[in-house]
Amino acid sequence: MTHQRDFPRRSFLGIGLGGVFSALLGTEVGALESLHTKSGRAKRVLVIFEQGGLSQMDTWDPKPDAPAEHRSPFKPIQTNVPGMQFTELLSRTAKVANHLTVVRCMIQPTPGIGNSHPKGSQYIYSGEAPGGPIEMPDMSSVVAHQMGTEALYLPSNILLPGTSEQAYNSTVGFLPPGYTVFKTGGSPANPNWRVPNLGLLANIDERRFKDRRDLLSKLDVGYVNKAGARDVQAMRSLMGQAEDMLTNPLTRKAFDMHTETPQMRERYGMGHRGQCYLLARKLIESGVRFVTVDVREPESSFRDGKPVSYSGGNNMNWDHHDAIYSKSHTNIPNGGPGAGRYGIATWPMMGSTDQAFSALIEDMHQRGLLEETLVCFVTEFGRTPKMNDRQGRDHWTNAFSFAFAGAGVPGGQVVGSTDRDGGYITSSMAYTLEDYAATIYEKLGIDRTKPIPSPSGRPIYLAAKGKPIPELF
Repeated sequence: MTHQRDFPRRSFLGIGLGGVFSALLGTEVGALESLHTKSGRAKRVLVIFEQGGLSQMDTWDPKPDAPAEHRSPFKPIQTNVPGMQFTELLSRTAKVANHLTVVRCMIQPTPGIGNSHPKGSQYIYSGEAPGGPIEMPDMSSVVAHQMGTEALYLPSNILLPGTSEQAYNSTVGFLPPGYTVFKTGGSPANPNWRVPNLGLLANIDERRFKDRRDLLSKLDVGYVNKAGARDVQAMRSLMGQAEDMLTNPLTRKAFDMHTETPQMRERYGMGHRGQCYLLARKLIESGVRFVTVDVREPESSFRDGKPVSYSGGNNMNWDHHDAIYSKSHTNIPNGGPGAGRYGIATWPMMGSTDQAFSALIEDMHQRGLLEETLVCFVTEFGRTPKMNDRQGRDHWTNAFSFAFAGAGVPGGQVVGSTDRDGGYITSSMAYTLEDYAATIYEKLGIDRTKPIPSPSGRPIYLAAKGKPIPELF
């Protein structure tokens, strides 16, 4: 295996191709050298990362018999699968439970990570505990490296919107920088939103673009003289792909929210979260190999195409250390690190999440996308079974829940169980984030027994401490 060399950035200055080229650098190599793969049930992966530590007992794992002082106020409801219950905060998702497997026995046992959102986020992105002797890449970067893309006019791995406080923990690790995830930025709920770097630049018409493309080939004479024939061929191919990405109408269509009907957009919810979930479906449908959604409603956003403000909601992830059941913001007197959210039952939190996720699953099923797309609804850890003195719940790694759908995942299934408080696993099985990563690689048919060499030649095995979750196959 030979890795693509880094190309001189001077070649792309002035025409705005740096971000596009970075997104594409690995695509050609991945397409030409789809190494160490075998047939899998998934062609694509969509990860919904609801960051901050979503409360398991308020959502996927209802606990009506918990002590009254620590019990969730949200009652269990029946789903469309007999005997399978969620809480009433997932009333819409309950109607698509027949497509879901909920794993209630997730744990995160690595010391030093349970109180760290940055490390927990990197753990989710990579499926590897941070802090090892070598920085492991995001799973999306690994998949881009190993499998390339189905759509050469789009990046193979995309993080949307990629603007949250934890997005910087996404990393390409030891892989070449061309496999870095492409971040869309902005909010597709904004009627004027456009993804940057994926269209002809403002004030540069097609003729001027072609003139600069011709100039590009002359600027890299020195590189061509130094590089091997294989690298030169790969670079020329990548340049063609970059041009295609900038000019291909299918690229713009993949990110154009206006190609969706008003009814479809409203089905997902016209706020930031709903439109991000819808954009994720559009990208999967367009052939993007790995899409990650890491989203939360910002304090000032758009809803129904109009500006909306959530006063006091300056950081609305799921880190509900304070006033988790507030009907508005969580900025209580003498509060702690949970300030800046809204209560878990409010529209910017579970209201928008329940609508967007249920719409996503139903929509993907109706379009036939679930057959070959693994959908993962994840969070870095859970919340404590006991309330704290600020009416909130703190970080908890001993038991939390993930949900999966598509790509052969059995629907209407609950895996694992916890005690009456939702704090400790009572089933014989417990699964880690390494197991989650191993599941993704196995679903895609990536052979984890064959290592990827680091730049120093060290063999790196994927999810080496993990095993695929058998109930998902």
